[in-house]
Amino acid sequence: MPLKHPIFKHITSVVDRMGVEAYVVGGYVRDYYLHRPSTDIDVVVVGSGVAVAEELGRQLGVKVTVYRTYGTAMLRWRGSEVEFVGARRESYTPESRNPHVEPGTLEDDQRRRDFTINAMAWSVNGATFGELVDPFGGMDDLDDCIIRTPCEPERTFSDDPLRMMRAVRFASQLGFDIDDSTFEGICRQAERINIISRERISVELNKILASPAPSIGLTLMRTSGLLRYVLPELDRMAGIERRGKHAHKDNFEHTMKVLDNVARRTDDLWLRWAALLHDIGKPQTKAYDSHAGWTFHQHEAVGSKIVPQIFRRLKLPMNEPMRFVQKMVFLHMRPIVLSEDMVTDSAVRRLLFEAGDDVEKLMLLCEADITSGNDNKVRLFLKNFELVREKMRDLEERDRIRNFQPPVTGDLIMRTYNLPPSSVIGEIKEVIKNAILDGVIPNDYDAAYRLMEEEAERRGIARPKQ
Repeated sequence: MPLKHPIFKHITSVVDRMGVEAYVVGGYVRDYYLHRPSTDIDVVVVGSGVAVAEELGRQLGVKVTVYRTYGTAMLRWRGSEVEFVGARRESYTPESRNPHVEPGTLEDDQRRRDFTINAMAWSVNGATFGELVDPFGGMDDLDDCIIRTPCEPERTFSDDPLRMMRAVRFASQLGFDIDDSTFEGICRQAERINIISRERISVELNKILASPAPSIGLTLMRTSGLLRYVLPELDRMAGIERRGKHAHKDNFEHTMKVLDNVARRTDDLWLRWAALLHDIGKPQTKAYDSHAGWTFHQHEAVGSKIVPQIFRRLKLPMNEPMRFVQKMVFLHMRPIVLSEDMVTDSAVRRLLFEAGDDVEKLMLLCEADITSGNDNKVRLFLKNFELVREKMRDLEERDRIRNFQPPVTGDLIMRTYNLPPSSVIGEIKEVIKNAILDGVIPNDYDAAYRLMEEEAERRGIARPKQ
């Protein structure tokens, strides 16, 4: 029996007493058959969902939150969130995101849902308790691992264009295929995603990135045309350009491999964003030289400047998450360069200093960035990365460089020489910092203080007379 949660017996007693039909519908039903845990329960009432929720709230002695504008109500009980709504039919105008809503039958309500696998319902009335109502073949589509709309795709996607991204997201999360006619409908309606708020789009993007293989969803976005409206910077990375004997790799395909490599090793959403955007500066920096071939010089610096533009446009957090992604994009080439050259203490100190506590995440991203089909090349890179890691561990233990602040502060320099705030204070601090990072002096107060005195003397700055 699927309806084991004790809330359902209480719902049954309320709806039977009130003489209305009620059904559990949507994700809770789908996830039961997929053996996925779910705590969000949607109940459709053929009548007033708000009235049923309020009566249930009185019976359980819990607060009911009512959204009268939308005709819905919600309560929480024993770890589950239960939302009630009256069965309805919806229609949209081409210019609007807001539907025209009127009461309907259960089948009307199921037909307005996005996909057949989300349109299945269980009765919670006593006489038919637990019976499955599946007029659009959702169970067959679950068995066949298919995402399909319950009615014509154009109507489904025109009504709420975000459903196009939801189709892609479910394909990515569940490993399902999108039905051919449904996918063709997405291709035809792709531009209509522009009427959806950036906040709603970002929620779906984050869910795609959090899926086991994010490349599935993002590749579907590109092939359907959605990507050019949602993340045009990423869409422009697709394709290979040839000149003579030179061709560069498809940077979109490479990014998908890097993203999946990261996803296999961590659930960190913002590190996955860093993988998605790590080469975002390549289209702007692409250049051709008849001898060197294709180059992307400074793409990491250009890409780091693009990151805040993307986050701002998509209404993603502009604080620590954005700064983390920006830092990862800016630094992602540094360990690769170190692994190709002689690993100097100075270069590793600077990497530790700039990456700080995020250095392990940076190394994970860089290892994921090695996507060559040449196994020997991959093994060599990974071996060299381990040398970089060993050097980092040794220097961190010895020099305590990660997140360090120079032992001599600007305030100390000003007090010692009775100086006002000025550029020379920053110059002396920079000399001390670089001397520590380059291994010229140890990371301790006495050595830094002596170097401060030498730099002040060199600039003709004398201590005030006592």
